[in-house]
Amino acid sequence: MAESPKYTNKLIEESSPYLLQHAHNPVNWVAWNDEVLQQAKEEQKLILISIGYAACHWCHVMEHECFEDEEVAKVMNSNFINIKIDREERPDIDHIYMDALQMMTGSGGWPLNILALPNGKPFWGATFVKKQEWIQVLNQLQQLYVKDPNKIIDYANNMAQGLTEINSISIGESQNLIQKIEIDKMVADWSNFFDTFLGGYKRAPKFMMPVNLNFLLHYGYVQKDTRINEYVNTTLTRMAWGGIFDHVGGGFSRYSVDTKWHVPHFEKMLYDNGLLISLYANAYAATKNILYKNVAEKCISFLEEELLDKSNGLYSSLDADSLNANNHLEEGAFYVWQKHELIEILKDDYLIFADYFNINSYGFWEENNYVLIRDHEAIEIAKKHSISEAILKQTINNCLIKLKAEREKRNRPRLDDKILTSWNGLALKGLTEAYRYLENETYLDLALKNAHFILNNMMTKDGGLYRNHKNGKSTIEGFLEDYASVINAFLELYEVSFDEKWLNQSLQLTEYVIKNFSDTDTGLFFFTPNHNDHLIRKTLEVADNVIPSSNSIMAHNLHKLSKYFPENHFEIRLHQMMKTMNSSILENPQNHANWLHLSLLMSQEYYEVVSIGDNFKLICQTLQKNYLPNVIFAASNSEISELPLLMNRYVKNKTLIYVCKHGTCQMPVEDPNTALKLINSEF
Repeated sequence: MAESPKYTNKLIEESSPYLLQHAHNPVNWVAWNDEVLQQAKEEQKLILISIGYAACHWCHVMEHECFEDEEVAKVMNSNFINIKIDREERPDIDHIYMDALQMMTGSGGWPLNILALPNGKPFWGATFVKKQEWIQVLNQLQQLYVKDPNKIIDYANNMAQGLTEINSISIGESQNLIQKIEIDKMVADWSNFFDTFLGGYKRAPKFMMPVNLNFLLHYGYVQKDTRINEYVNTTLTRMAWGGIFDHVGGGFSRYSVDTKWHVPHFEKMLYDNGLLISLYANAYAATKNILYKNVAEKCISFLEEELLDKSNGLYSSLDADSLNANNHLEEGAFYVWQKHELIEILKDDYLIFADYFNINSYGFWEENNYVLIRDHEAIEIAKKHSISEAILKQTINNCLIKLKAEREKRNRPRLDDKILTSWNGLALKGLTEAYRYLENETYLDLALKNAHFILNNMMTKDGGLYRNHKNGKSTIEGFLEDYASVINAFLELYEVSFDEKWLNQSLQLTEYVIKNFSDTDTGLFFFTPNHNDHLIRKTLEVADNVIPSSNSIMAHNLHKLSKYFPENHFEIRLHQMMKTMNSSILENPQNHANWLHLSLLMSQEYYEVVSIGDNFKLICQTLQKNYLPNVIFAASNSEISELPLLMNRYVKNKTLIYVCKHGTCQMPVEDPNTALKLINSEF
């Protein structure tokens, strides 16, 4: 019979896997809520806020070092209200205190540990801290709060003011949208940072930046810029070849700790893989490089096998750590291989496999472990072993199947099985684009099931969205990123299904955002709804990182919706947002790549393609497998539609294709290839 835990705190009542990991710490953890904040004010106790997430390696290390320790717990419980936060559930809180940490220390990361006044204003912060240092700093700051509280209060007040100021967006004097010549200059300057040999930037660690690469893919394609195209291809290839990609089971880890994409931080996140499915599907459409298709397919297989709930929602992540052969948690234990294992499993195929995946000094990590990484084209390996490329690929595929079967016997990484609306939106968009460009019907089926999950489980009674779903229950009021990514995905889903339900849902959710999240001064949207004033700052999220910012996604949404619903004045709001962001984009394009991508779309010809008639599906599929980032589609087999692009265009017994700009259309044609020529020409 299992031994009962010695300690249980209030986190046992939560659903977040991360919070539940801490439910049996001796620390009296509580979750963030109004009652706890009120208690802190009444008792005039300092708040200790510790933020992390379930797949975070260093969060686990600090838990073991500090939060499971009774001596540490005694100090924390005596003097502080101790609040644990899952950053994935509450990005609104994480945004604020991460900004505070970066202001205080110049860097950030998780675990994110903050000391704050009873009103939530922060005055001290750090990431991972060892036990004795942690005890020392907590005692010193508590003593200072008792002896000289004004010193801490003044610092915290200044910090709170600074947090508001660094997040303020000043409206620039320029009333112009960014022009093509300015985009060319930004790309030229930006390219000085490119690692043209290994891809990414010239530094380590290396993060995959799908937003940046998606923009550069589009820019290089339309500009026919050989250098940019080569850089994008190098980066996509090296990422796909690297250890950051799970060659055995599919899916990408978060980032690599080195310059060659070799040894990853092994956690696998839904958001990364959703965005990368989109990126590789688009890159396949633009280049027809079969590697990109294979990567997208393996990522989708990973989602289906590892993260898909029976309700068709998608879970959040897999942990970096798993139990090793000695039953100790170890980062990467599930994914790495030792040479003797590979020889034993692969037998006669080992030598070919070892050359292909560098079971040598290039692929060596540490402690006799290898992380699979490619460094040469398949044809080179095939020639070395005097076999055809087809036989090589079949051999490697057979080896990977054997390794996957062997890996299934290992202890699996822990699963974070909460379902987040925004991350499901990112993955849903990836699935729709994979269907569009890879032409696999099962991807559309999976996308529709996931979209219906969102409609059936994540919608509130007043037409809004929930943030989180776990154990059959949806909780937490949705944030701007939840709305932005779902609207974006539903727009994509309309363009491949042509079911107007998804377009109308996008419209309704956008109207909800405009009503409840608007910042009238800038035209941007707050991260939290306007009625939510429980935090020390209302955040405007505008910088694009690994995930594009919620405001930049909303700007893309308004751009598309303005084409579908020109009477709704979305273009006016869009132009206000773009003018507000003008100087930020020009000053730092790397951190505003999704805004820059929209600037590119708005500076070039943009087309609305309408197909109407019985044969519309085949026509649209023929057109849509081409890389057409500057085109939206509308289609139907009926004359009954209230969509402006479709009205009065139906002709009985014909399927017509209209190529339009700003609602002005060329004479309709019936051949997709003729339509494609019109798209690729000026009129």
